[in-house]
Amino acid sequence: MTTEQTPLFILEMANNHMGSVDHGLRIIREMAAVAADFEFRVAVKFQYRDLDSLIHPAYKGRTDFKYVKRFSETRLSASQFLQLREAVRTAGLLAVCTAFDEPSVALVEEHGYDMLKVASCAFTDWPLLERVVQSPLPVIASAAGAALDDVDRVVSFFEHRRRPLTLMHCVGEYPTADERLELNQIDLFRDRYPAITVGFSTHEHPDNLESVMIAVAKGAMVFEKHVGVPTEQWPLNAYSSNPEQTRRWLAAARRALTMCGTLGRRADFSPAEVASLRELRRGVYLKRAVARGARIAADDVQLAIPVLEGQLTANDLSKYTILTATSDLAAEAPVLGTQVTRADIRAKVNAITLAVRDMVRESRVVIPGKMDFEISHHYGIERFDEFGATIITCVNREYCKKLIVLLPKQMHPEQYHEQKEETFLILHGAVTIGIDGAERELRSGDIVTIERGQRHWFTTTTGTVIEEISSTHIKSDSFYTDPAIGANPNRKTWLTYWLV
Repeated sequence: MTTEQTPLFILEMANNHMGSVDHGLRIIREMAAVAADFEFRVAVKFQYRDLDSLIHPAYKGRTDFKYVKRFSETRLSASQFLQLREAVRTAGLLAVCTAFDEPSVALVEEHGYDMLKVASCAFTDWPLLERVVQSPLPVIASAAGAALDDVDRVVSFFEHRRRPLTLMHCVGEYPTADERLELNQIDLFRDRYPAITVGFSTHEHPDNLESVMIAVAKGAMVFEKHVGVPTEQWPLNAYSSNPEQTRRWLAAARRALTMCGTLGRRADFSPAEVASLRELRRGVYLKRAVARGARIAADDVQLAIPVLEGQLTANDLSKYTILTATSDLAAEAPVLGTQVTRADIRAKVNAITLAVRDMVRESRVVIPGKMDFEISHHYGIERFDEFGATIITCVNREYCKKLIVLLPKQMHPEQYHEQKEETFLILHGAVTIGIDGAERELRSGDIVTIERGQRHWFTTTTGTVIEEISSTHIKSDSFYTDPAIGANPNRKTWLTYWLV
């Protein structure tokens, strides 16, 4: 797992250092000991406020305003914060800091933090964001309480300036009740902003482990939780985790990651899983003997259990798979992979479909978005570029309408019908048509009628789209003058979709 794929867990100290460097160092030591048992990227986060400018002079020293009192009582100097920052580095953890004002952004840069955080309350603080976006540090922003239009604006603000941003789903209620977690917002952010990393900043009760597991399963890659170390003097608040609770939180996330498994690609399958599934498949057995060099057709085989070692299974067959016997095969025998050659024509069919789609688009002929059509490859699909046609059936009742598409330099071999009379209207391109030995050159807008029994072939150098209008088409009513075509029962591939 690369660094970008390794989840980041941010342990938010906030003001839980309580204005004591020693207590802050203790929190770092105990959280580092917890983090050492996990393979995650783990960071400790601080909060910087330039209180001299942040608190209005008229309110300094007041105790009747909650946050003025709280921030003043837990104040640390820049040098004390730097001491804590260095302790995080010594512990081998990453360091993140929330800056609540412009001077604090400068101090975060000066102290050498790894990432810069924007709190939910500052998510649309545009004067602060104008300073934040100038920072070389990756930015993490929590979006609690932000309307979707505001989230759009902030994401666009960073994207237009080509600045990395991690967007955190967050609920600004402390603690957050289960019914208020709104974890589906992670899906909203991931779907709406696929180019950025999405995370989850959590304030639920520390014993709630389900939320982080759900967030992991929803694809969040960054997780944030308030942490601290309780003492008799400084008990923890209702949404901060002690070291043991933090350990259980990280363990729950690890368990969820293990259950979610491989990210971004199909998971590897265990040998036991592969063997178990193979035993439940139907094996390929022959109904009748097949000579060496002969193609094994669908009606030559019976699909049944058990599956023997080396035997082909029904899962190896499709209308795109051509099996040819490399030795004489007996009736009732299992068909082994070593007894056949397999050709998969799916890529060829897809290439034909795309070429025909492009021809129809070039012609500007309007067709429904989803139609049944057939690829006729009279001498095998490997010679389709020389001989063949793609026929789109629009309707086939007492009356019939088809579109016949020939690619450049393609020819439809000579045939005739005993029951059907048809009229060709050239919609696009030029075509040479032979009728009972007489050739005609037709272009877009020309029309010709082919009566019952008349032998006809057609070819094009430019590519063409022909509208065929006829009486009912019956599959058994096409007779080719080359007996090799009539003897080939696998000259058509039918598709039930159309790429518009």
